[in-house]
Amino acid sequence: MEFVNRTEQDITVVSIRGQRMDAAAAPQFKGHMVDLIQQGGTRFVLNLEAVDFMDSSGLASLMSSMKTLGGHGEMVVCCLGDKVRKLFAITRLDRGVFRIFATEVEAVTALSSSAKPG
Repeated sequence: MEFVNRTEQDITVVSIRGQRMDAAAAPQFKGHMVDLIQQGGTRFVLNLEAVDFMDSSGLASLMSSMKTLGGHGEMVVCCLGDKVRKLFAITRLDRGVFRIFATEVEAVTALSSSAKPG
């Protein structure tokens, strides 16, 4: 699994370059996010466009990364494929846990217009 990071308007956009977010990939993702958070990142857009499979380990790594923010930031997701979108719906993570956006531009715009955490 590979990650491509870029910063836009104080927001870290993390594009996940791997088709599977499973037990093999989840620890690597979580470690990457913890590193970004420890470097001072507080607002994240996770672009999951390349991910076509996610299991409970992948979901747990997303939740754990959000928890690492400790309420001092926000993490949103975008570009979900049908399978991953259904998983978010089934687990109800699309209702009050993660804000989901159709495009990266929409996600960045939404985070940039929300108040900075502090």
